[in-house]
Amino acid sequence: MKTPYHLGIDVGGTKVAFRVETGTACLEETSFGWGPRHRVEDDLAQLAAHVAGLRDRLGTPPVAVGVAMPGTVGPDGRVVAWPSRPEWTGADLKTALHELFPEAAVAWADDGDLGALAEARASGCGNLLYIGIGTGVGGGLVLGGVPCPGLGRGSFEIGHVLVELGGARCVCGRRGCLQALASGPATLRRAGSLRGADVTFDDLREAVRGEEPWALEALDVTARAVAAAVTSVQELVHPERALLGGGFAAGIPELTGLVAGHLDALVRPGLSPLPLAPAALGGLSSLRGAVALARLIAGGSGERENVTQWRTDD
Repeated sequence: MKTPYHLGIDVGGTKVAFRVETGTACLEETSFGWGPRHRVEDDLAQLAAHVAGLRDRLGTPPVAVGVAMPGTVGPDGRVVAWPSRPEWTGADLKTALHELFPEAAVAWADDGDLGALAEARASGCGNLLYIGIGTGVGGGLVLGGVPCPGLGRGSFEIGHVLVELGGARCVCGRRGCLQALASGPATLRRAGSLRGADVTFDDLREAVRGEEPWALEALDVTARAVAAAVTSVQELVHPERALLGGGFAAGIPELTGLVAGHLDALVRPGLSPLPLAPAALGGLSSLRGAVALARLIAGGSGERENVTQWRTDD
């Protein structure tokens, strides 16, 4: 098969997901889990092997590639920080992507920003707050149909909003970040402490369904922290709605209701709580946003003028 296609890549802390689209059709979705953490060169070799297999199956290189990144990437294309995989610090992402896809236009952006863009388009809402809970806590804000804060001003790091001064230590080094309280791993650690034994994701999901007190308490702390961050964003920029997604939140749908309950309790007199719903794309928001970015830089959507919003390899 030699059909022109756009490729989206969602680079995560535990796995990397790929989505191939041509026209309006999805040709393939695939993923792989990272191997043991040793060197960034090992990770890049694993990525290159998966890309080579993709090329063999599709028979042609992509027209354009959009990459969702969880770490901070500087203007020079080097990774400034990625607390979940610190061995990537200083890695030349720009050169690595150019070597993987020499024939294609390539761009990258924060995974939360891209998740918000995809969710805003899927929901038809131009003023949207998106929170993604998984290995970390990411998210993005779209205002007037455009990701905020905008070109050259960094990403929307809701995961590092302080929600508990002196609270749990975050991987970024501070204490009390939303991510330190509400990420999937943080929630599982808290659940394990309350239960008195290690708790897996499946353990927690089943215990929440069974209304086990330790599970509900662990999840409620997460919900309260998320609600505090959402309420703060509402006070500042007044989006029309909020969506809760990411793999952890998608797998435990009860979390959305718990967060909504805390939003009701936190709302200031005279205001209404921000409407909250599950993300339309579930745990695939950032991946779909990566494909949208590929389409933007390819110019196929008629929106190439917006590509300066993103970091590219040219």
